[in-house]
Amino acid sequence: MHASLNSIQTTFNTTPRILLAVFTISCSLATSAIADSFPAEKGEILITPLVHSSVQVEYLDTIVQIDPWGIIGLSNAMSAQLILVTDSPGHHLDADAIEKLSLSNTSVVIATNGFSQIPDGIVMANGDTIVLSGVTIEAIAAYDIIPGAPEHPKGDANGYVVTLGGKRLFFAGVTECVDEVKALAGIDVAFMPLNIPRGRMTPSAAAECTKILNPDVVYTYHYDQGWARQLDNPDFVSPELPGGLTVAQSLDLFEKELEGSGIEYRRSNWYPPQR
Repeated sequence: MHASLNSIQTTFNTTPRILLAVFTISCSLATSAIADSFPAEKGEILITPLVHSSVQVEYLDTIVQIDPWGIIGLSNAMSAQLILVTDSPGHHLDADAIEKLSLSNTSVVIATNGFSQIPDGIVMANGDTIVLSGVTIEAIAAYDIIPGAPEHPKGDANGYVVTLGGKRLFFAGVTECVDEVKALAGIDVAFMPLNIPRGRMTPSAAAECTKILNPDVVYTYHYDQGWARQLDNPDFVSPELPGGLTVAQSLDLFEKELEGSGIEYRRSNWYPPQR
């Protein structure tokens, strides 16, 4: 790990209320996360959805963590040679989780907006390509088309295409179906955001973008914004989704929109119950 990472301080104020919420959620996680498998050149790629936009990828002896977030604990997460961070909010960039999951040789890749929190991270700008731990990483632009807060400006955050075992995995981060996403080719597994505020990436928009990419397998993630917001504010009332849908109904609609496409939708549960 980078020598100065131990000195990184989280940017969040920890209150007793938040600590109680974290403890409660951790205790309510009844089962361990289960890995999916995807065939690759020399064995299977194991994909473990963890929480919200946090994903663990295993291939042979290589572990990759994407947006590790310790809000429900890290008992299901493995130390990684490579950690990729798409954006700067705490549910993407959790410095404490990064430190706990790092080895002495871990590379931490960040977007431009993460530099103030991880000053010794490897900054990738949109369009950059790098090879680390034998893994090819491409930084893909992640930004808004529909204006309004919360804003995700162009050039600020990243999605990533990760190539290992001859397969291309796309982690879109928080983005709409921008030209840089539409231009991607040869994607085998895609992780697509859903239900982003201001009506971005509705089920139909996310499904249409997925069909343009045409992966073998797609996951939706980062789709329950209310769940994440309620960790900081238990009284937060989740806004109504476009069309008056519930989160579950939005997943149903995304799945329906993919019918006949030949794309396998793996509908994982990224959100343990809050009690």
